[in-house]
Amino acid sequence: MGTVHARSLDPLPMSGPDFGVHGDDAELVEVEPEAKQEVLENKDVVVQRVHIDGLGRTKDDLLGYEIAEVFTATNLIDVMKKSHEAREKLLRLGIFRQVEVVIDTSDGEDALSNGVDVTFEVAELRRLTGSYNTMVGNNEGSMVLGLKLPNVLGRAEKLTFQFSYGTKETSYGLSFFKPQPGHFDRNISINMYKVSGQFPWSSLRETDRGVSTEINFPIWKTNHTLKWEGVWRELGCLARTASFAVREESGHSLKSSISHAMVIDTRNSAILPRRGALLKMNQELAGYTGGDASFLKEDFEIQLNKRLFWDSVLSTSLWGGLLVPIGDQPSCIADRFYLGGPTSVRGFSMYSIGPQSEGDYLGGEAYWAGGMHLYTPLPFRPGRGGFGDLFRTHFFLNAGNLCNLNYGEGPRAHLQKLAECIRWSYGAGIVLRLGNIARLELNYCIPMGVQSGDRICDGVQFGAGIRFL
Repeated sequence: MGTVHARSLDPLPMSGPDFGVHGDDAELVEVEPEAKQEVLENKDVVVQRVHIDGLGRTKDDLLGYEIAEVFTATNLIDVMKKSHEAREKLLRLGIFRQVEVVIDTSDGEDALSNGVDVTFEVAELRRLTGSYNTMVGNNEGSMVLGLKLPNVLGRAEKLTFQFSYGTKETSYGLSFFKPQPGHFDRNISINMYKVSGQFPWSSLRETDRGVSTEINFPIWKTNHTLKWEGVWRELGCLARTASFAVREESGHSLKSSISHAMVIDTRNSAILPRRGALLKMNQELAGYTGGDASFLKEDFEIQLNKRLFWDSVLSTSLWGGLLVPIGDQPSCIADRFYLGGPTSVRGFSMYSIGPQSEGDYLGGEAYWAGGMHLYTPLPFRPGRGGFGDLFRTHFFLNAGNLCNLNYGEGPRAHLQKLAECIRWSYGAGIVLRLGNIARLELNYCIPMGVQSGDRICDGVQFGAGIRFL
């Protein structure tokens, strides 16, 4: 930013015992005049050059889209703001482990008096990275090993291999991710996977081998996902005591489906939001692109969050779904909805609401669920900004129902079945938030509307939700 000269603020003494000379013999010291300081905050500037130092395998044309806005800055504050935004975009690409910004005055023969240069100092990720972590959710724990090849072709592509070994399922998959240059939210991914899972509430074991292709793109304030999936499913009995209804479902099947998902999310946080709303809508159509599974599946989720007095938050949610078989073939147990447990209707055992046969739960073709949640600070919180802010007291009331539908009776009969024998529960608990990654819940539940055969918990349920950034 130019040359800086320093000088003493006090006048130099011309005589004294410390100098050993008289004032008349002292040599005059020439003091260079202080350079004038300019206030550039409101002064018009021109960004003449943008440099990116530290590039290796990354292509220049990819980064041109991310830093283009820096050239539109008109003053120093605007330059700093747009440079910070460009830095965030570069980090979002997932190909740099570090990005630093340096702003300096322009130099050279063509330098303008108000010209500035912006330099991004980047450090690329290694060609091969690995990760190891554990996850807890849906009453299951798992260990995940991953290998990533970031920026494979130089334009933010990513090749990922992941292996997961859990208490109930083991899976592995290979995926390729490709974003559109300049529009990271628009991307395409191709996946190949094998997933094995155990579902003790249904005495069912399932192994899926498949391929899928996803296209993600935003439209206005919504995010959309189009997906095609082809999967070979192998169903089997988990125990010898499995019911006859589950044994009938055993065997191999092939599903080919096209699905669409739309998300509108204005929440300030996905873990414990204080304000905002969430809307999710999913549609899946199977059978028209091949396979022996044929159905139309719709489901949605709505969540509203409102901040109240005393730093408390009121959250309401509603979700539901409908599965309509196409043709004479009934729906498959692997495609139906399941309800119950700490992640849906608290107070009931995992997926233990709805039709059953000899103690095995078979899922349903229609469901609804909703709840009201009040999150308040701990009574003994020492103060804002401390460790106590990670904890919340949780009061809740939730309800729901799930059933199979007889499509010959008409829509009124369908709604009547969903309105009958509603399961609901209420209770309270403690929620711990671990940054923006996970939340842990410990709730005491009191289930109501219980029918014969329903499995309910012993009053205390533990739930976990994990979100990786």
